[in-house]
Amino acid sequence: MRTRAALFAITLALPLAQPVAPAAAQSAAPVPTLAPIVKRVSPAVVNIATRGTIKQRGPQNPLLDDPFFRRFFDVPPGGGPRERQFQSAGSGVIIDAKNGYVLTNAHVIENASEITVTLEDGTDLKAEVVGSDTPSDVAVLKVKRDGLVQLPFGDSSRLEVGDYVVAIGNPFGLQHTVTQGIVSGLSRSGITDGYEDFIQTDASINPGNSGGALVNLRGELVGINTAILSRSGGNIGIGFAIPANMAKNVMEQLVKYGAVKRGLLGVSVYTVTPDIAQSLGLKDTNGALVSEVVQGSPADKAGIRPGDVITAINRQNVKSNTDLQNSIGLLRVGDSVDVGFIRDGKPRHVTAIIAETPSDTTARSSDEGDAATPDIHRGLVGAQLADAPNDSGVLVRAIEAGSPAAQAGLRANDVIVKANSTQVGRLRHLREAAKDAPALVLTVRRGNTALLIPLR
Repeated sequence: MRTRAALFAITLALPLAQPVAPAAAQSAAPVPTLAPIVKRVSPAVVNIATRGTIKQRGPQNPLLDDPFFRRFFDVPPGGGPRERQFQSAGSGVIIDAKNGYVLTNAHVIENASEITVTLEDGTDLKAEVVGSDTPSDVAVLKVKRDGLVQLPFGDSSRLEVGDYVVAIGNPFGLQHTVTQGIVSGLSRSGITDGYEDFIQTDASINPGNSGGALVNLRGELVGINTAILSRSGGNIGIGFAIPANMAKNVMEQLVKYGAVKRGLLGVSVYTVTPDIAQSLGLKDTNGALVSEVVQGSPADKAGIRPGDVITAINRQNVKSNTDLQNSIGLLRVGDSVDVGFIRDGKPRHVTAIIAETPSDTTARSSDEGDAATPDIHRGLVGAQLADAPNDSGVLVRAIEAGSPAAQAGLRANDVIVKANSTQVGRLRHLREAAKDAPALVLTVRRGNTALLIPLR
């Protein structure tokens, strides 16, 4: 009875139930959503379908080399590469509605003989190629249609890690798919063989997203989705986009010239490692160490020398040799450029006029490799050294192929004239300078050219 009485008392003590308000009245507060941004920018994102012919690579069926087989099955003569038809799909972004310009990746339209752009409303338009630049993986198409919607460019240099971004494209043929994430990293390189300054994002990017838009929460284009890091071919949260500023620069040259006229400064550079920074008395590893200056080049005319560490281009910081390559390679021929560098521990500035890159000229950069420990320095293993005449340096008589010295870039008949900050007149000077030095930066005279070769 006590138990029942207690339960009854508790029941009576409960307040009478109140009427429940309708669900609509309780949800008066706005719900966060990306829908307004997506609605505004989606009409500017298109699907790109391509058709074309590529040469068949790889081993050929040995039966095709048998004359009897070829005659019996009426195989046409000729042993050249076979061709096959292909179809592929990607994405693009309308960036100039008046002229019908569409920005995409160069690899999306590679080898294409027919390109079709599909708008958000399903309209198919034939597209022609305005220009394509493989090193930056940027291409510009042109379509004819009134009433197009364009996406405004944002300033990708203002992006910060942690900023929210939205990726829009056509992955796996699913048109206008929207994914959201953040900027996971900036200035990523080593992903491809071209000009790289990638934005890394965890917004899902999959095959078919290439050439699509990466936008900020203001609805501005901050990147062109171009690559993923994946073992299976699907998204694992590591995607890469070309910064909008780089894409815009390339686009302007493609529209004006039909190709990119890359600039030439005329230097070969090394990455500044902590060991090199210490040996040269630098405060940090930012910059690109000049190892060689091409005679008659803009750098030579401006007074840049081997041993200088380039730290800025047009007042924009240069963090690495990749930064320098991107900065110079995307400048126009004839541009006047302010080059900031450090020489003998002091900051300096010079003005250089960018020249056109010859077709047979390739910029070089190097990193050091491990080596065994020789008499003077482990980086000199495989080099036969001797005093040069008149105490003018250390002569490299011969280099063993594949040795650490050869891998570092030393050649026979080079003359070592400086080690770190120490002038080298004889072999003993080199030995003294190398003693207990974790890294050794050699100034070498090669013919009429002076260059720097870091050893480790």
